[in-house]
Amino acid sequence: MLAAPREGVRVGDRRAPRAHGLQSQDRTTIPQVGGGSPVADPDPLPSDVSPRRLRRGLVRLGAVVAIAVVVVTLAPGLGELRSRFAHGRPIWIGIACAFEVLSVLAYVPAFRAVFCRRMSWATSYKIAVAEEGAGSLFPLGGAGSLALGVWALRRGGMPAEEIARKTVAFFLLTSVAPVGMLLLLGAGLATGILPGDGGPLLTALPAAVAAGAIMATLAIRRLARGARARITRRGEGSRWVRIAPALTATADGIDEALEHLRRGDPRLLLGLVGFLGFDLLAFWASFRAVGASPELTLIWMAYLIGQLGNWLPVPGGIGGTELGLVGALVLYGSPALAATAAVLLYRVIELWIPALLGLAAFVQLRRLLGRETEAIKLCEPDDRIEIVNLGPRIIEPAGAKLPKSVTRVRAG
Repeated sequence: MLAAPREGVRVGDRRAPRAHGLQSQDRTTIPQVGGGSPVADPDPLPSDVSPRRLRRGLVRLGAVVAIAVVVVTLAPGLGELRSRFAHGRPIWIGIACAFEVLSVLAYVPAFRAVFCRRMSWATSYKIAVAEEGAGSLFPLGGAGSLALGVWALRRGGMPAEEIARKTVAFFLLTSVAPVGMLLLLGAGLATGILPGDGGPLLTALPAAVAAGAIMATLAIRRLARGARARITRRGEGSRWVRIAPALTATADGIDEALEHLRRGDPRLLLGLVGFLGFDLLAFWASFRAVGASPELTLIWMAYLIGQLGNWLPVPGGIGGTELGLVGALVLYGSPALAATAAVLLYRVIELWIPALLGLAAFVQLRRLLGRETEAIKLCEPDDRIEIVNLGPRIIEPAGAKLPKSVTRVRAG
């Protein structure tokens, strides 16, 4: 049970508006206060993203890096690899780290544009960066970190259906930049417009796969909507009724992603491009740090293909991503030792910077959501909440003059 706020009003289950228009005949103002009252029993943090598991992930990540350092330092036959690290350029390592920090920060406006444009920037930073950090510590290239964002948004009052739809949309939107770049780079290399030579299998084929992924996504939207309609016609007795919410979230999430792209929100587009682009630049700077400078287009093609190893079910994609990146780079003509040195350096930067920033954001997020009034205004004023025995009310800034009958249009 939640603690009672001022004047003895108890706040129960909070829900954001489900429709774009919200009419209110009986409207109560929930005053916003700076400190907030402590929550007696907040929504529990999922075990998948418990503080204990996050700490274990960080220790595991450190152990992997330590083992890699020992192997590179002591294993026979790796003299040239050791030489590249010994003669590494600190300035380029610093540049790679800066690019990775910018990549993490670019994730924030993209997250805010999709989930709630009225959410404060500070809150958006805490949720988005905590998710990014969890992606470095959990399996499936960050898919395991989704539970953290879901918990934070539910704790702030967003309905599960809305979270599911927006999560599908956000996943697709963050996939648009790499898939689109793979299509453009592959087509450019295959036609000779861009410099570099990888042969049809390494240029035209990836471009075709990217185009196929785009068409498959559009087809999935139609299939999901058709399957949902058939289940609805069969009624509650259908054995497939349990997957109806997932089909709804899939179809509606794809629609929402397309709508975001049609609107062309500059903050969303800059966030998506920056999230990928700065990470690519960190990868490129890692090559410069170890004294290598292969063709930029080939580095980026290898990056886009090699990152598929991130989907192996191991924390942070460790092992699979490194092998995928090195293998792709060798296929595109990069020397194996130079590729290995650059990939190892890049992966340390790519995993540790989001992990450290994410853990700090996670601590701040738990403190934020541990206070009732802060949790209520997670998505800023004018969201609807449920007050026990009183029904739905809308949060308004303290002191606001409210008309007796108001029609609200939901922003975002």
